[in-house]
Amino acid sequence: MIYKDLAKLELPPILKPGSEAKDWPQRRKELIELFSREEYGFSPPPPSFTGSKVLKSETGNSWAGKAEYREVELTVPTPKGDFSFPVDFVLPYSENVPLIIYLSFTKYPIGKYCPIEELIDGGYALATFCYDDVTEDKEDDFSSGLAAMFERRNDGTDWGKISMWAWAASRVMDYALTLDSIDKKRIFCAGHSRLGKTALWCGAQDERFAAAVSNNSGCSGAAVTREKTGERVEHITKSFPYWFCVNYKKYIGKEETMPFDQHQLVALLAPRPVYVASASEDLWAGPESEFLSCLAADEVYKLLGLEGLSHDGRYPEPGEFLHGGNIGYHLRSGPHFLSRYDWQMFMRFMDKHLL
Repeated sequence: MIYKDLAKLELPPILKPGSEAKDWPQRRKELIELFSREEYGFSPPPPSFTGSKVLKSETGNSWAGKAEYREVELTVPTPKGDFSFPVDFVLPYSENVPLIIYLSFTKYPIGKYCPIEELIDGGYALATFCYDDVTEDKEDDFSSGLAAMFERRNDGTDWGKISMWAWAASRVMDYALTLDSIDKKRIFCAGHSRLGKTALWCGAQDERFAAAVSNNSGCSGAAVTREKTGERVEHITKSFPYWFCVNYKKYIGKEETMPFDQHQLVALLAPRPVYVASASEDLWAGPESEFLSCLAADEVYKLLGLEGLSHDGRYPEPGEFLHGGNIGYHLRSGPHFLSRYDWQMFMRFMDKHLL
């Protein structure tokens, strides 16, 4: 398969004409403002502090004696009082360990979606929290969890739940930075599907993250929206309007008028590494459109004097991976899922680029 001609898509530019490397920080701010206003909603600033309480700690035989398991309750101040949510940590008995902050669909996801022992054996620590413990993934008029702790302005730009889950991941980062065994320069966030969208948005806003990983994030995540097959703005805002700000609905059936597109989101990680993973049968997410975002984001890395997407001018075949540059990509055979193969590819890429 040959990928589409990017020029024919007429994507909104990432860079302004005549941009130099020194202009990128300001341009990043402008793009984050744009995505906040038109797609995800504006997040509140970081809290004055993130408190923590260890609820449970298991050592000794935990994970075959290779790691400590720790359950921590994080607490942050909000306009309507303190808000708390639990986070699970698996901390190998090593020093200077890289940490994956994994946004999860379930609490402490042993097995499905997260092969914890394999991550430990790969030399990684893990922090994971269930997104429903932050605010529930349903249309509830923003009445659950963190969503209920902030007044809404109702001006079309209030934060949606993707922004809320991303904000919570940054609070996990607050705590992670207090852990002596963690390498503070090698902490990255990862997520699958809707939480892959969240991981990208989290890493884009919070530059403390060394990298972000998006698995099968599709529409409103890593996939370019223009000429995308499968899920589009109309579908996602009808099924999950609460993920986004109200303004995003303006682009139903009018994606070509959007002043932004998802290749800019991928580019917002620059100069840090970013990873996008697709699945060949995940046509609703649009694997080719996810690859196109990586291809388009490459220009920012080049501007910064870095190799972005290392490719040979064709769309990858299932089972192929592109790890040469700071934009990583692989196409796994099969459907929408986060597999052990995906995790192995993530670690392989991070081992290379976050040394």
